[in-house]
Amino acid sequence: MNQRVVSSTVLPPIADKQPHRLSIHGDDRTDDYFWLRYRDEPNVIAYLEAENDYTKAVMAHTESLQTALYDEMLARIQETDLSVPYRKGDYYYYSRTETGKAYPIYCRKAGSLDAPETVLLDQNALAEGHDFFELGLFDISPNHQLLAYSVDTTGSERYTLFFLDLATGQLYPETILETGYGFAWGNDNQTIFYTLMDEANRPFKLMRHRLSSAASDDELVYSEADESYFLSVGKTRSDAYILLELGSKITSEVHYLDANQPEGKFQVIQPRSSGIEYQVEHHSDSFYIVTNDEALNFKLMQTPVTTPAKDNWQLVIPHRDQVLLEGVSAFAKHLVIYERESGLPTIRVRQLASGEEHFIQFPDPTYSADEGSNPEFDTEILRFNYTSLVTPRSVFDYNLETQERELKKETPVLGGYDRTQYASDRLMATATDGTQVPISIVYKKGLEQNGAKPLLLTGYGSYGFSYPAAFSSTRLSLLERGVVVAIAHIRGGSEMGRQWYEDGKFLKKKNTFTDFIACSEHLIAQGWTSKEQLAVVGGSAGGLLMGAVINLRPDLFKAVVAHVPFVDVVTTILDDHLPLSVMEREEWGDPNDKTFYDYMKSYSPYDRVEAKDYPNLLITAGLNDARVAYWEPAKWTAKLRSLKTDHNCLLLKTNMGAGHGGASGRYESLKEIAFEYAFLFDQWGLV
Repeated sequence: MNQRVVSSTVLPPIADKQPHRLSIHGDDRTDDYFWLRYRDEPNVIAYLEAENDYTKAVMAHTESLQTALYDEMLARIQETDLSVPYRKGDYYYYSRTETGKAYPIYCRKAGSLDAPETVLLDQNALAEGHDFFELGLFDISPNHQLLAYSVDTTGSERYTLFFLDLATGQLYPETILETGYGFAWGNDNQTIFYTLMDEANRPFKLMRHRLSSAASDDELVYSEADESYFLSVGKTRSDAYILLELGSKITSEVHYLDANQPEGKFQVIQPRSSGIEYQVEHHSDSFYIVTNDEALNFKLMQTPVTTPAKDNWQLVIPHRDQVLLEGVSAFAKHLVIYERESGLPTIRVRQLASGEEHFIQFPDPTYSADEGSNPEFDTEILRFNYTSLVTPRSVFDYNLETQERELKKETPVLGGYDRTQYASDRLMATATDGTQVPISIVYKKGLEQNGAKPLLLTGYGSYGFSYPAAFSSTRLSLLERGVVVAIAHIRGGSEMGRQWYEDGKFLKKKNTFTDFIACSEHLIAQGWTSKEQLAVVGGSAGGLLMGAVINLRPDLFKAVVAHVPFVDVVTTILDDHLPLSVMEREEWGDPNDKTFYDYMKSYSPYDRVEAKDYPNLLITAGLNDARVAYWEPAKWTAKLRSLKTDHNCLLLKTNMGAGHGGASGRYESLKEIAFEYAFLFDQWGLV
């Protein structure tokens, strides 16, 4: 590894070039940095550490700013706090945090909130001695006497499963390794179902386990051979059925089992058919089916539990061109319907006996609303979460009969936060093909649109994910310094319906990038910012977005933050051995097909790096990332450093003990945000 002088004191590492030839469809590509994937080689870790050292040195002059930002962000958090308790059976469950402790403590009270507290699980104790800690499962048995929980101490998203007797505080003797997120209790409180991961980090096996038995004796219930499918397991709110869910990016298949007969055999509801998705909710003697079968924006069907196949599906809510049906929740007397219209989420309530309906109303021009903790089936109370760019996350209990809502808690923002000092709006930018693209924006009132203000724009635009317009207390550190913050709701998400997603994937993927550029240009044209003051940020597939737009329009941005960016699109998706690559072909296309290969290569950020000027860049990676391998951001950094013709900042910061989500624990996460903000303030000249 060589070094090149970019200042009198700081030397950026220059990765060695070791040409590696990649050939397909008669096309040869040379990857000079392919060797970085071999993490067991000492020069790989040495390069990552050299980049970290360089990043630290370049950012050394901002350390006092990082500390100040961390302190002010921490000061807004009520460190000793309590979640809103939810009731399940005879117990109230909640979590709480304590000052100085990085992780939540899970607790419950029996019969009444005035009853004594019982601590069920203290994550802080479990995390001792680990640089990284994440809790996966936290699942109480039907009789409330047992707890199943799982932990990950590397960031690899492969969990170890434990069982705890809540009466004695003793762990069961067995532990189960390499498990995924899926889990369900049988109603006998002894039989459990869990998922196992394959080498590509795909949940692919459903196992049945009896408590107090060895994991080696567990029964294989189902194994999914198709590498494009995820396997998951869960339980209906009614506690009547266990659902085995199999899904690729575009196809679903669901099997069900009577939870009172956990030793029984799962039955399929409707066999998979390519391109047909469906999800299942149970009520009484029926299943409700949300499906896209001949319904682009999805429709709702109802079918008997005894004969659930598609031939017996009856229409409940038809397909609508302008409304995306995102899901339903069944309660004893009500159906709660989650939809998206004109880019905004809606919640509709239907009384099952009468068919009468009403909508829950929300006040802000742009906002996010979703279902909260609702474990009980026989209730008239719906708990939902609401937030906007100016409204902290708020938990409401809503009476489905009387339509009365009770604010149970608004997340405290210490230090005198006054939402009336801030404004949020919804703008529309015109894309290159004339499509109107929504932008959510927040700023401090009194701001002049004179083109002189720094602005941070973010976006995602993949997997049909609708970017939520949600509050962030850390964002106040930007707003208070005169920074405008905006979200581009670009194609590839589902903000404007399923077609919005379809128009931003496969051979239409470039719409995602040109939409983002159009949003950037609109914000500049309307005087919100300028090229010299515009910074952009995105993570994972949003990191791909960052890489694509700076290849297309490097002149448009002052600074770019790309978190764990998916940038080596063609090489990664061609490699069947890499985590998730096979299933990703239903999102991006299969480059084994020359049409897709040519198209994907034409925008792949790593393949498109050229000898030209690029903006200031902060790139992050996680050494144990199971979704975007660390070498993608590392290779991208190395290639950019080799080819770019400018003297702008290029930093790579790899977390050597974490995965896709970055640091664990609230304090370390705040430090990462403080570092990112310090980088941006430095580029804006606000240090």
